[in-house]
Amino acid sequence: MIPSEQSVAPHDPARPAQASGTFNIGGDLPVYRLGFGAMRLTGEGIWGEPADRDEAIAVLRTAIELGITLIDTADSYGPEVSERLIAEALHPYPKDLVIATKAGFTRPGPGQWVEDGRPEHLRSAVEGSLRRLRLEFIDLLQLHRIDPKVPMEDQIGALLELQRAGKIRHIGLSEVSVAQIEAVRRLATIVSVQNQYNLAYRNSEQVLEYCTRERLGFIPWFPLATGDLAQPGGAVARVAERIGALPSQVALAWLLAKSPVMLPIPGTSQVSHLRENTDAAQLALDDRAMQELDATD
Repeated sequence: MIPSEQSVAPHDPARPAQASGTFNIGGDLPVYRLGFGAMRLTGEGIWGEPADRDEAIAVLRTAIELGITLIDTADSYGPEVSERLIAEALHPYPKDLVIATKAGFTRPGPGQWVEDGRPEHLRSAVEGSLRRLRLEFIDLLQLHRIDPKVPMEDQIGALLELQRAGKIRHIGLSEVSVAQIEAVRRLATIVSVQNQYNLAYRNSEQVLEYCTRERLGFIPWFPLATGDLAQPGGAVARVAERIGALPSQVALAWLLAKSPVMLPIPGTSQVSHLRENTDAAQLALDDRAMQELDATD
């Protein structure tokens, strides 16, 4: 029986991601709002091959079976490993699958990330992603960071050139402020923003409000972080116990309830965790639960 604090949208029970509802990225890319982040499919430090390649492939294929239609990756995950795994597991792709990738970092070693927004690097990165993903064009290319060493106009200009050449469909941003989004929007059409945001870290609240108002997709990275809130006696733990759910599922349900433009992309390298995360799409929190979780900020 579904606890009184939950309600479930109509969907195919075998494809629980459908219960998260839909969002139209850029007006022409409809996706179910609960997606999958492919960063964790790589090795330790987001470097090298996965510890269990067969499991990584199974995770990607299971994501599709569960109804997920948005997969987020980047050329820097591995580097290159995540994109290759996606193509190996899923190509030829389902018609409704949107693969969002990113460019703008180089990787000197495990756990190391260096911004590189030089136009020549961005062009090379996009060409590499197209080859690895076996795509003619990228549905959503997100600038991984605005590189402070390179004029912003040059970085966005390079993406616009790629867009005009038919290699990018839509452009998104990552880890930006409202002022930066507005500055970029004076140069190009932006359809999404990917900032860190979760129950324990809400510094991008103003960015989320802006995206909600402007109907820009908001893709929170590290969505499962709950900090002490999931510890015994914490708000997440209390809500989870009361409604018979996992703390991670409560964290995702809270995100989905925060805004209609919210597109969480929980990542994992294990099929069992993927199933648990995707089941969160079927969990709708009532006002009492939302107020309790909101008050923890």
